[in-house]
Amino acid sequence: MRVREATRRDAPTGVHRWRWIALGALLAAEAMNLLDATIVQVAAPVIHRDLGGAESAVQWFSAAYTLPFAVLLITGGRLGDMLGRRRVFAVGTAAFAVASVCCALAPGTGALVAARTVQGAAAALVIPQTIGLIRAMFDGAEMAKALGTIGPVMGLSAVCGPVLGSVLTHAVSWRAAFLVNVPIAVLVLAAVPALREDRAAEPPRLDAVGTVLAVAGAGLVVYPLIQGDTAGWPLWTWGAMAAGVAVLVGFGFQQRRAARRGRGPLVEPSLFRDRGFPAALATSTLLFAAVNGLTVVIVLQVQMGLGRDVLSAGLTLLPWSGALAVSSLAAGARLVPRYGNRVLFAGLGVLLAGVLAAVAVYHWTRPGSYPWALPGALALAGAGNGLATVPFFTAALSRVRPHETGSAAGLLNAVQQFGGTLGVALLGSAFFHVLDVPPARTSLDAAQVAFWLAAGLLVATAGAAAVMAGARGRS
Repeated sequence: MRVREATRRDAPTGVHRWRWIALGALLAAEAMNLLDATIVQVAAPVIHRDLGGAESAVQWFSAAYTLPFAVLLITGGRLGDMLGRRRVFAVGTAAFAVASVCCALAPGTGALVAARTVQGAAAALVIPQTIGLIRAMFDGAEMAKALGTIGPVMGLSAVCGPVLGSVLTHAVSWRAAFLVNVPIAVLVLAAVPALREDRAAEPPRLDAVGTVLAVAGAGLVVYPLIQGDTAGWPLWTWGAMAAGVAVLVGFGFQQRRAARRGRGPLVEPSLFRDRGFPAALATSTLLFAAVNGLTVVIVLQVQMGLGRDVLSAGLTLLPWSGALAVSSLAAGARLVPRYGNRVLFAGLGVLLAGVLAAVAVYHWTRPGSYPWALPGALALAGAGNGLATVPFFTAALSRVRPHETGSAAGLLNAVQQFGGTLGVALLGSAFFHVLDVPPARTSLDAAQVAFWLAAGLLVATAGAAAVMAGARGRS
């Protein structure tokens, strides 16, 4: 249950206008998160060239943000239930702005990675509050209209992110790519008074033990994946990953025990009573590992492999982002309502075809040359990405019961971010491994290996999606 101020249908025009201004602030905060992630992916090689450090630092510039964002998303949502969503939203936005300034002023790689970690934690406070705040301000048809604006804004952000990041980095500095968050955050904070406070009537308890276990387990898995190749895969890397898996298993048992004792677990255990939802989590992890890892590899190959500038990398990614935005809108508006889950498998097929086309482009490109046919293959992959993503979330949440919705949505978002972090670690490490291990190989060879690995992840994604859809059909 939720206590919130009533939204009057006969509200004065001025009040009505302020509600839409407040919605603009919420959408700007959502866009800021996506822009920051894509901007840094494009700028990462330039940052590394400026600040120095090991090659693995390029992966950490992304992973240091997405890892805390993933594991703290559900906790951020709980804090909104407890303390008030508007308050937590404002604190998170302010912290994000301060962390962005620290990123822009970072004197070295370690300081930047630390600031990115704070950024990710701040984003985990901001993003879970937006839908709850929209529901607090709007009713009926207006609420549907307000929620419907999220998809187009996210699509536009996905298109603009690589271009904006490359233009800012090329024309000014990579530091400007972080400072662009500051004016957006200031405008969002200025509109916070227009938001209506919203909190749970019976605030849940904060599962501190579960949060610590989730953070520790995820960190122990991701850290050696990124550092392992640089360190030569010593024994401690394998021990750390094994320990991380053990901690995550312990997290599962701790969640069951907390639920039995009525202590408000982070994850609703009833979600795992059949294999449909666990299969959805596996599908999300594998899909976003492939997609996020590939975008990083593309940037690495163009900038660090071919020595091209950041603008070339941004423009190379543009066909992927543009096709993703268009296909997402088409899937949500027309295809999914008509064809259902078949769109998911068609999208995975198109995405896989785009990945294999990119492998062929890399294979036939002369060493040292730019792969001019690559944008076409990436447009195909982006179209498949958009077609697959929209029906996936619809299918994953279709069997979730009302009291499980918050936990399920938070867990799906968290797993999406965690999968993206794993993809950056896995595919990025594969790219650098091919370059570093004798005999000497070109960046085109390294990109081919990473894309083949992504193709394998997509085949596994289709298998997990089939289990998800099959479990749904038998229910």
